[in-house]
Amino acid sequence: MLDQLSRIWAKYSFVYWKGLLGTLWLSAVTVFFATLLGTVLAVLKLSKFKPAQWIVDIYVEIIRGTPVLLQIYFFWLLLPRLASIELTDTQSIIIALVVNASAYVCEIIRAGIQAVDVGQQEAGLSLGLTEFHTFMRIILPQAIKNILPALVNEFINMIKQTSLASVFFINELTTSYRTVQSTTFLAIPALLISGIIYFVVTFTLTRGLNFFEKRLKANDR
Repeated sequence: MLDQLSRIWAKYSFVYWKGLLGTLWLSAVTVFFATLLGTVLAVLKLSKFKPAQWIVDIYVEIIRGTPVLLQIYFFWLLLPRLASIELTDTQSIIIALVVNASAYVCEIIRAGIQAVDVGQQEAGLSLGLTEFHTFMRIILPQAIKNILPALVNEFINMIKQTSLASVFFINELTTSYRTVQSTTFLAIPALLISGIIYFVVTFTLTRGLNFFEKRLKANDR
């Protein structure tokens, strides 16, 4: 097995590196836009405008209540027809991943904001701050510390979900495995290499973000 792994890596490492770059690119785009959309949804859900709350509730329930692969197929097959626009496979997959992740990010942010003591907002208002400045300067910094662990887990989950793009042969790590496997007919070694790379990436990011979280907590002391 080790001999097969070394031979595959020596010959096809460029395929895996290309797949890793594709995975990181998909992940970065998904994390960025899902965080932005999830934040907007969380703000709407916490607003006093009831219709906005209902719309966000329906959105979150539908997304969280259906499989992500089904959502990817929906955006891949139906979105271009419904919107009458041309989308590449990659664009369709990214939209689906962003929409899926944003529902979870929305709930994480909402829970983090609501976990901050109501007295904090009252204290800010009593000091003469507006609701916006109270939120930005007092509530949000505390909320970020509350949501960071859950948000880190969701970011890692987004990276792993990019593997679903291989269904549509989008360039990423699982697609790299399928390419190498179809060439070498060595399924297990080819799959192991992809798995090891996924583990190294997620382990490194997890440790790095955990270190950042500890530094934030240390600064509060």
